Amino acid sequence: MARWRDGRGELVVGEGDDGGGAGVRVPLEIAASYRARTRGLLGRDSVDGALLLSPAGSVHTFRMRMPIDVAYLDRRLRVIAVRTMRPGRLGLPRPRSRHVLEAAAGAMEGWGLRVGVRVEVRISSPSAGT
Repeated sequence: MARWRDGRGELVVGEGDDGGGAGVRVPLEIAASYRARTRGLLGRDSVDGALLLSPAGSVHTFRMRMPIDVAYLDRRLRVIAVRTMRPGRLGLPRPRSRHVLEAAAGAMEGWGLRVGVRVEVRISSPSAGT
């Protein structure tokens, strides 16, 4: 499994899952360091695309200003659960979860992100892999 660094990229949802289709491409922010994962979406009024927390098995929405969609991913980047969380909530840990995606509430349904779908992370920064 790839280990990412803090940075930006693109989340691809559903490409190749059913043997075709271009998939949905979403701007992605990657939070891989302890500091970036801890900060997450705190203090923000909105999110452009999605935020990937890696590694992560659970999240909370304490001190958040907006409801969010949360998708728990296994080590192969397959969705194992999707939830919408209001501010001030504590998400239950997911035993097989290795990564967590966060986005504005309602966004994931529009992307076709649901249990069983595999996502792909594409790094856009040339320095992300060094």
